[in-house]
Amino acid sequence: MAWRDGVLRALRGIALTLVVIFFLFPIFWIFLMSFETNETVLRVPPTLTPHLTLENYVALLSGQLVTATGVMNITFLHNLWNSVLLSTCSVAVALILGVPAAYAFARFRFRGREDIAFTLLSFRFAPPLLVLLPLTLYFQDIGLSNTYVGLIWIYQLICLPLILWIVRGYFEDASPDIEFAYRVDGHSWWRAFTRIAIPLAGPGIAAAGLLSFIFAWNNFVFALVLASADKQPVTVGALAFVTASGIQYGIIAAAIVLSVLPTLALALYAQRWLVEGLSLGAVKG
Repeated sequence: MAWRDGVLRALRGIALTLVVIFFLFPIFWIFLMSFETNETVLRVPPTLTPHLTLENYVALLSGQLVTATGVMNITFLHNLWNSVLLSTCSVAVALILGVPAAYAFARFRFRGREDIAFTLLSFRFAPPLLVLLPLTLYFQDIGLSNTYVGLIWIYQLICLPLILWIVRGYFEDASPDIEFAYRVDGHSWWRAFTRIAIPLAGPGIAAAGLLSFIFAWNNFVFALVLASADKQPVTVGALAFVTASGIQYGIIAAAIVLSVLPTLALALYAQRWLVEGLSLGAVKG
């Protein structure tokens, strides 16, 4: 039966390899397109030995794109900075508000607790198009339209419910006896929260923060409608590459590669906390 086990392992390895190639091939194709000109990208049939160039990255970093109709100014680096600013501030605000709220929902019993928690979670379920029109009118009335503060506020619809419900689960999994013992020594509940509860739920907080950052970074609709070009993140800024002379596929691919790098670097740096946070509490009992 040893030969049968060997055949099964070989078949399993081949199947996994094919699955990995299937899912990674689009990423490889985008990366290859980022080093090609539009003429090379649109060539039919595609060449197996493409002419690679750095023109797309030079255009993004220099801020000037040469097209058939002339020279176009590119604000990609500013859009990239907007993404960093909006995502970082949104996650920071969501953590400041969401972690204490998650602790309150996990540790305290009060009337309407589950109803309030589910209402906050329902914000994540609602499609963005459902709330865009009233939010646009409301923001115009209070002066938050086309502002960073307004976008960070709206991004709480993405970040806050995610952090609240993920972190709440980790607080519920952690035994409250350690906190009670710490409070018996004369410490306040706030010190027990900051010194005991938060370190115990640290991996879950890190995982929730990272996931919220990725979701905020990838958001498209809110920034498209509620912000002008100087406030828009990189996801919306890529629309500028649909020019009068055609769609600049190569530079769009280069913009995708550069926009993915910050979240990829953050995910690799926080990989240990992310894996630990997502696996903590997976086994009960």
